[in-house]
Amino acid sequence: MIWKVVHQIVKTGVCTEPAPDIGEAAQVEAARIQAELLDILGQALTIREVDAGSCNGCELEINALGNPYYNLEGLGIKFVASPRHADMLLVTGPVSRNMETALRRTFEATPEPKLVVAVGDCACDGGIFGESYATCGRVSNVIPVDEVISGCPPPPLAILRGILKAVRRRVV
Repeated sequence: MIWKVVHQIVKTGVCTEPAPDIGEAAQVEAARIQAELLDILGQALTIREVDAGSCNGCELEINALGNPYYNLEGLGIKFVASPRHADMLLVTGPVSRNMETALRRTFEATPEPKLVVAVGDCACDGGIFGESYATCGRVSNVIPVDEVISGCPPPPLAILRGILKAVRRRVV
């Protein structure tokens, strides 16, 4: 049986795709953004990500921020499980009616000064879902938003730029 599996592996070969080439300019900009965030804050930035009803496209791009190309945790930007430990809420998706109360409670549990960043077209303006019997639409219909990052889904570098823009705005 094991030889059959080994034969299949040898016959098929490597099926994975090569790592994406984001370009040296993008890597340099990502490092610059991360360094500037730490200079502004002087400490780690903690983020609580809230999926308010998305398709998970934006979550995939947010998760990519933790890979070796962007390495957020290596530079002191961390995702936390509790809003009580967060400096920023990163909200994705149109706010479904079922998530409206949960999003408000998460916002209220986040200590001041708090930042809210809406990620993706659905969070910014309701996207293809808009407002209906099932959704409240954009995040700003439920809680105040400091920054919006449009795109369906926005690339990781755009998310980093939006986080930096929100932090700059709060400090000034």
